[in-house]
Amino acid sequence: MAKYKVVIPERWGSTTEIENEVLGKIDAEVIVIPCKTEEEVIEASKDADALLIGGAKISRRVMAALKKCRVMVRYGIGVDSLDVKAATDYGIYVANVPDFCIDEVSDTTMGLILATTRKIAMLSSLVKKGTWNRASAKPIYRLRGQTLGLVALGNIGRAVAMKARPFGFRIIAYDPYLSSEVAGDYQVELVDLDKLLRDSDVISIHAPLTERTRHMIGETELRKMKKTSYLINAARGPIVDGEALYRALKEGWIAGAGLDVLEAEPPKADNPLLSLENVVITPHYAAYTEESYREVRAKAAENIVLTFTEGRPKYPVNPEVKDRFVARWTR
Repeated sequence: MAKYKVVIPERWGSTTEIENEVLGKIDAEVIVIPCKTEEEVIEASKDADALLIGGAKISRRVMAALKKCRVMVRYGIGVDSLDVKAATDYGIYVANVPDFCIDEVSDTTMGLILATTRKIAMLSSLVKKGTWNRASAKPIYRLRGQTLGLVALGNIGRAVAMKARPFGFRIIAYDPYLSSEVAGDYQVELVDLDKLLRDSDVISIHAPLTERTRHMIGETELRKMKKTSYLINAARGPIVDGEALYRALKEGWIAGAGLDVLEAEPPKADNPLLSLENVVITPHYAAYTEESYREVRAKAAENIVLTFTEGRPKYPVNPEVKDRFVARWTR
């Protein structure tokens, strides 16, 4: 019998070969138990020593039922599906993989910028329907000399800045947690959100989803943008008010949008955004490459190994839990 039980409480399309290899260092068994409700997650995880989380929601109620769990690790960067405060209260480490998919998401962001501003997706659709007419794309403006505004300048935002610069963009960013000196290292000017909205020709969102950032781009913000500007979101869907965005695109407040994420995923068939020609939508795939998915699985599992061997994951989201963690698990 394995020494530790690690549960993935959701449907898992991949094998657990990588996780098993890494977690074999501590004699841990990985068990996949697809769950649809909180009750099912509790039943599956109540005796787990650790959880590996993809998209499953882990609430305070679930946390309270985890009598053995010492750490839960998110396959990825964002932890908005986990109640981090509750985990801290119960002495459970939450960890993520913050250096995951930086190239993948920044590459996808550049793809969305080009697909929207050069109207590649729209023209491709028209050609397939029998329309061969470049005038359908008017107007298109040269990217060189335009302003790219980044909402958040973390690892992915910085990668976008470096990749966008050769296209000739002037780059500005809104990030209240960053100093102008650090931004300057990436040749990015820090500005407030209002200036970024008004000055940018393209705005790309790279912020985490928090209570502060939920719907941070709504009607008021969209109306401040230029009518010729584009909005790109490869971060989290709820950062943008979807209803306001539909109106902005339909009524011409902005020129277009490139979205890898939506408020509700997958979208319902009657989601009005799906009816618009001036929006490019992809299925929340920006983080994906074969290499990145192998990497995130190995690094997520390594967080668990380090928790049980050294008392702390490599990438703790809630490092302040340490005293409660020690108090709970050294009794």
